[in-house]
Amino acid sequence: MKPRQVSVAILSWNGRPHLETCLAALAAQRDPGVPWEMLVLDNGSTDGTADWVRRAHPRVRLVRSEVNLGFCAGNNRLAAEARGDAVAFLNNDTRPDADWLRALVAALAAAPSEVAAVSGMIVDWAGERLDFAQGVMTFDGHALQPGFRRPLARAAIPAAGSELLFACGGNMLVSKAAFTGAGGFDEDYFAYYEDVDLGWRLWAGGERVVFTPDAVVHHRSSATSDLLGLYNRGFLFERNAFLTAYKNFEAGLWERIFPAVLLTLLARTQTLLVENNPGGETLRLDPYAGLIANTAAGGRPAASASPTAPEGLYAKWRRYGPREFARRAAARARRALAGGPRGAGAPCLTDERTVAQLRAVSYVLRHLERAAEKRAAAQARRRVGDREIFARFPLYLVPTYPGDAELFSSPGFRAWLPPDLPLVEKRLDEIMSLD
Repeated sequence: MKPRQVSVAILSWNGRPHLETCLAALAAQRDPGVPWEMLVLDNGSTDGTADWVRRAHPRVRLVRSEVNLGFCAGNNRLAAEARGDAVAFLNNDTRPDADWLRALVAALAAAPSEVAAVSGMIVDWAGERLDFAQGVMTFDGHALQPGFRRPLARAAIPAAGSELLFACGGNMLVSKAAFTGAGGFDEDYFAYYEDVDLGWRLWAGGERVVFTPDAVVHHRSSATSDLLGLYNRGFLFERNAFLTAYKNFEAGLWERIFPAVLLTLLARTQTLLVENNPGGETLRLDPYAGLIANTAAGGRPAASASPTAPEGLYAKWRRYGPREFARRAAARARRALAGGPRGAGAPCLTDERTVAQLRAVSYVLRHLERAAEKRAAAQARRRVGDREIFARFPLYLVPTYPGDAELFSSPGFRAWLPPDLPLVEKRLDEIMSLD
């Protein structure tokens, strides 16, 4: 598709300092070869963004919302307002290179007609480490960025024209007709994994996504998303991953992989409840294993039933790793200073990460009908089966949450994985830098 006109769409929520850099870099773009416009949605900001844009960048077309619509609904609104037949989505906390837009336009114009979107490359602010060049999806709808935070000289960067399962929502050029035809970003997501979901829907509809390494933007990683708070992001990750899997796995495969997806969600929730909350270890208690009704020999509780059996510090260090071990130790210290309950008895829910996880589960349960409607819509436009898609982009099995390694290695869990499903098994540190 050779675009006739391009609209650059930027969403901003209390991000005026970021816009000052981003819009200046856009103003310095070299001619992309087609007419283009800049749109900024002031997404319920309270930092004077709208007045500043009008004054400092009169060429920019300003769209306003009195409330924060979120990344998905906000960008959908920008796409609807766009005059171009192709829309370039760009994060406000980025600095695009001078040839950024020209590279995206050239890549989409040179691609076969079935290519709906082109994804550019994202690097850190200094241009030394990789942020995004490609993405992979796990079997349960989560996504990872191979090479994330690795030095560019050591990161695996796809060749120009390589196929991707999805384009990054912070640096992509997409046909407006394809974007709207696929339903745009799912506004129920608010933010995160909306680009994964869109990419899957595009491929299932017979369209493709490709990569160009020449469309480079520098990114202040998480500069805007940090405003949401760490644990609120955890809610979005878990909820949106489940919805992505639920909506998009084709009939026949979804029913077979659903037990593994559900077991993973339950296991993660259980692990967080048990390990991060005072008294949480009592959830492992089997009350009929000698703790009530005198069911143990000699009238004493069975040793295996003890909910407080100590685990050595070295064993915990090895099981969690230094970073997670230190985080848990700090959490225990905070609870002790606050006088929180410990040991046996009823669990006391104090951990914000656990609360976020439970909120994700609660959301899914309260919105099953809405999710089912969206699943029906996604499946109705399907033209390509998942077998063909996953032959190109195999799903990943990567322990990322506490307890994942034990769960994924258990025969009971493995019994629920479809044996004919292509899976790549990796450790997290094999995919991205954890420094």
